[in-house]
Amino acid sequence: MSTAQGSFPGRWRPNAELAVPLFEQLRRRILEMVDGGVLAVGAKLPSVRALAGDLGVAPHTVARAYRELEEAGVLATAGRAGTTVAPRDRRDEELTTAAAAFADVVASRGCSLAEAVVLLSAAYESRGSGRPDAPM
Repeated sequence: MSTAQGSFPGRWRPNAELAVPLFEQLRRRILEMVDGGVLAVGAKLPSVRALAGDLGVAPHTVARAYRELEEAGVLATAGRAGTTVAPRDRRDEELTTAAAAFADVVASRGCSLAEAVVLLSAAYESRGSGRPDAPM
């Protein structure tokens, strides 16, 4: 698949030696590319089987990454029509609502912004969904 910076996934490959599961490495990579504008809204991603073959991983690894990104509103799958990058409106609206609810709760309990950020960071990291500090 062509992107602004070449073919997806390009030379990137998951690293089996890392403690981070392969599906999570792929999920993070796709999210990084979407957030960075490398994969634009509507961009079609390779099929599960094709990407699994390109990356040298099992199809269920790609399927899980795609499924989690679809559940998060980042990707949209339309059966045989394939998987594409979803419009961000719905996701952004849901995240804004969740952030506002969190802000209301922490503010009502007297938390400072710094304390709220620490709590949110800890919760985010405990789910294993934190963004890597450096590209994989």
